[in-house]
Amino acid sequence: MSFELAEKSILGTMLKENYLILDSGIQETFFSTHIHKNIFTSMCELSRKSKPVDYITLMTMKEPAELGGANYLADLNNFSNPARFDEYREIMIENWKEKEKANLLQQAQSENWSIGEIQKAFDNLEAENTPQEDASIKNDLVKIFELPFHPQEISKGTTTGLTDLDKLLDGFQDGEMTIIGARPSMGKTDTLNHLALHAGWRGHLPIIFSLEMNRGSMINRMIAVTGGYNRLRMRDPYRHFDETQKNNWSRSIGYLGKADIQIDDRSGLTVAQIKARARQIIKANPDKRPVIYIDYLQLIRPDNPREDQTQRIGQISYDLKGMAKEFGCPVVVLSQLSRSVEKRDDKRPIMSDLRDSGNIEQDADVIAFLYRDDYYYKDSENRDVLEIIIAKHRNGPTGTAMAAYIKDTGKLYNIDWTKQGTG
Repeated sequence: MSFELAEKSILGTMLKENYLILDSGIQETFFSTHIHKNIFTSMCELSRKSKPVDYITLMTMKEPAELGGANYLADLNNFSNPARFDEYREIMIENWKEKEKANLLQQAQSENWSIGEIQKAFDNLEAENTPQEDASIKNDLVKIFELPFHPQEISKGTTTGLTDLDKLLDGFQDGEMTIIGARPSMGKTDTLNHLALHAGWRGHLPIIFSLEMNRGSMINRMIAVTGGYNRLRMRDPYRHFDETQKNNWSRSIGYLGKADIQIDDRSGLTVAQIKARARQIIKANPDKRPVIYIDYLQLIRPDNPREDQTQRIGQISYDLKGMAKEFGCPVVVLSQLSRSVEKRDDKRPIMSDLRDSGNIEQDADVIAFLYRDDYYYKDSENRDVLEIIIAKHRNGPTGTAMAAYIKDTGKLYNIDWTKQGTG
């Protein structure tokens, strides 16, 4: 892609997603043509005044010729590509840096700069596009100076809705990536639905990327969980529900709605496309703390399909961890496990069972595995018990959390609730 096309795509995407104008860190000097600079500065001026930015409002800012003409401005919408915005932004910035370096070298040659002066100029150039933050720890030390002498309000992570698991993890933490691995039919999607629902009911913003299951199936599963409905009966509620279940239907729908679940069920998304969509949803819900759930890792489309599977999964894992840090929210990712589990007497998963693991073990802050004894052994004493094995926890303990799992409804319970018969 040419630099000019990348700039057109950036401007076109900004016309579609106005929040990117001031939030992306792009500067006027990054653009290579006066027309694009004029369009961008006009966009910024409108945004700072909290006015909408579109074809009509831009035409009121300058003479049409200064914006490339009416047709040129209208055509920018055809170049909009939110999923590749970050990529094109980097292309534009790298092009600007190369031009600036060439200018610096030309100036250095004419003025006979020393090597040290050239290096300093290059360092300053890099710093121009780096967020300026205070690197000193002095202010941090002031904040923690009184910690031993006063009670502190502890900020907990996003609840998992399971007491045992929250004790181990203290909830899902902002900026951390959690991998939940399991063999097929172990309850991965039901576990994800449980986690998302309880986050939503606690006032968070659950964003689910369902790369395997369609939106309708996901919603039906969530209704089954919320209302305690048997999933076989859910295929035709009119025929199979009794009067009590029908009477509870509207209440179940209303309760599910309170979780404010967001679902994107497009298949074959790249991490860049996931980021772009998540950014839109987060921007549209500024008052809620987001949590991103992905089902599942191996279905994410790689940017470079020519790499081998291990390299592809490694890059995807690295990018997902980067997304968690960039958005400052928890990212919970389901993952398939290899068949090696089936070959062992003890079929509880271990780290080496992560399929095409690549950098997963290195990138993940938490790695959890799901295991049900009654899946393998029909006469197991631990019927309807789901083990959530925390095999890696970068900032806390490992161990096993226990939950009741009712496969007919897809619902997870705290074990104590089941014993007390309260559900």
